Amino acid sequence: MNLSHIPKLKYTDSNNFFLIAGPCVVESEALCMEVAEKVSAICERLHIPYIFKASYRKANRSRLDSFTGIGDETGLSILKKVGEQFDLPTTTDIHTDEEATLAAEYVDILQIPAFLCRQTSLLVAAADTGKVVNVKKGQFLSAEAMKYAMDKIIQSGNDKVILTERGTTFGYQDLVVDFRGIPTMQSLGATVVLDCTHSLQQPNQASGVTGGRPALIETIAKAGVAVGVDGLFIETHPRPAEAKSDGENMLPLEKLEGVLERLLLIREALNKVKINA
Repeated sequence: MNLSHIPKLKYTDSNNFFLIAGPCVVESEALCMEVAEKVSAICERLHIPYIFKASYRKANRSRLDSFTGIGDETGLSILKKVGEQFDLPTTTDIHTDEEATLAAEYVDILQIPAFLCRQTSLLVAAADTGKVVNVKKGQFLSAEAMKYAMDKIIQSGNDKVILTERGTTFGYQDLVVDFRGIPTMQSLGATVVLDCTHSLQQPNQASGVTGGRPALIETIAKAGVAVGVDGLFIETHPRPAEAKSDGENMLPLEKLEGVLERLLLIREALNKVKINA
């Protein structure tokens, strides 16, 4: 997919990876504005194409009493305001056919959650909006199998598809990333993103709250950049311990700039290798 299909995306000619980043969920307008302001400033300085991400609704939760959102219209309106105020493309995940139509009025990219990547009607509904569709690879699927999710969208008349690697189920309470999946999905003609935070989740904990290993976010990201991934997905929060969703595997916002600076050094080296190959 040509990145020019993404409205308002800057620095697409920088030859850097692009970044999808933000808090897991829309907790408040203040939080989203704080994260968007800081991350957009970092990406402006580093010439990284940046897409703001936050879920307006969380449907896949471990417990019935888990936080799901502050209301659909409220959450989506905040995402739209972020995009307008900072001149950024925005994305959020959807869970039903009806949500595709609703969310498309507010954001630029529709994200299909990993557990729903085989849901045919949802993929078709997302495709029908004409928006860019980012499909997360199911933890239970091979990279090769994502061809069929991609085909459903393209055959519905929409070739603006992104595929995201987010780890593969390993036992009951862990995930592993098979980095062979990145070039495999790229060979399908897809723009490929590596989710550096959800790949480190530790689901199905006895507490009913998903755990994670955030200390390894930079490690996962470095490996992905070295392999040649097109984009990175990083959930970040100024105060992860207070986050209402996925706080256990989000990157503290204060650490993001340093991580990105180091990742760009790897990207620069990779670009030189490609030139001299």
